[in-house]
Amino acid sequence: MDGKGLLDAESRLRKRGERKTEEIGKAVLVLEDGSVFVGQGFGAPRKVSGEVVFSTSMVGYPESLTDPSYYGQILTLTYPLIGNYGVPPYRARFGVPSYFESRGIKVRGLVIQDLCTEPSHYLSNRSLDKWLKSEDVPGLFGVDTRRLTKKLREKGVMLGILEVYERGEEPDIEDLLREVPEVPDPNKEDLANKVTIKEPIYYSFEEKKKIALIDCGVKCGILRDLFRLKVDIIRVPYDFPAKEIMEYSPSGIVISNGPGDPKKCGKTIETVKELAGEKIPIMGTCLGNQILALALGGNTYKLKYGHRSQNQPAYDLETGRCYITTQNHGYAVDSDSLKGTDLRVSFINANDKTVEGIKHKSSPIFAVQWHPEASPGPYDTQFLSEDFLKMLR
Repeated sequence: MDGKGLLDAESRLRKRGERKTEEIGKAVLVLEDGSVFVGQGFGAPRKVSGEVVFSTSMVGYPESLTDPSYYGQILTLTYPLIGNYGVPPYRARFGVPSYFESRGIKVRGLVIQDLCTEPSHYLSNRSLDKWLKSEDVPGLFGVDTRRLTKKLREKGVMLGILEVYERGEEPDIEDLLREVPEVPDPNKEDLANKVTIKEPIYYSFEEKKKIALIDCGVKCGILRDLFRLKVDIIRVPYDFPAKEIMEYSPSGIVISNGPGDPKKCGKTIETVKELAGEKIPIMGTCLGNQILALALGGNTYKLKYGHRSQNQPAYDLETGRCYITTQNHGYAVDSDSLKGTDLRVSFINANDKTVEGIKHKSSPIFAVQWHPEASPGPYDTQFLSEDFLKMLR
């Protein structure tokens, strides 16, 4: 067991006075390489499994937890104190939440170092603990998230089991170690199918220009950004046929973000391939970047531990400018695979030189691997949405 030298989280938290230990049970995270992290539980007392990933974002846990791109994953936040500004209410415009990226938490579990149980913010109406509990999501705190993150960076993201116990229950770590090799890989599923809408939704501003939004697990931030542009939006399921999309006579197409392996979105790839032949503007975001590449002859691959943060540097190959961006993805476009296609690389990551954006050589089609709408994070590249709007006009 990789538990030697672990801090006694219950004793440590009693000294800090952050929470009465009588209110909580123990919690354990077990990774497929046999690593064990023992701490205290919060949220819902239950067992979940999934791909264990980390994010270095310092703010925005309400947005991250509700981001559909995290579906199927156990999220580790490297920032040490989480929960300090609580959880805002579910206010909405056109049925789209104002402070969240979807209706409900999408991560399977949450791992943090320290939990704040007395939040302070004018919008807060409950604690992080109560929010997770209300949505049946387990959480683990009081563990060394730096050590966990270092392990994920060295070995890559791994499958794992997170279990939170009722007060007084003792973890059966040996049983979890026997179980973790059998954990199914969520990336082998069609995860976009789990988070897309089932029927088209229309958002009207009574404008002449109309955008068709292919929902692969769209963040509400993308919708809010499009609302800002005041264009009509027809939001369609990820597997909606191109012919039916064109019956709405859209002025342009947006391909959204979403979870998992882009190659599992076979119908979406085929739809985008057909739409690219219509010669209308197309913009892809995150998963949409990968789907566009696959649709036009490129290839994608899985990154070792992905990009999940609000400080990823995207370098513009045309202008030489570098933008700080918000990202959440585990797959990337293979730059070599674009040779001989109608696509070229437009942005690269300044850290690891992976593809961050692609452009069509002759048509008004482009995509980026990050989130121009932020939510949370910097708004450095929000101008891309406005550039897309200019293409429509």
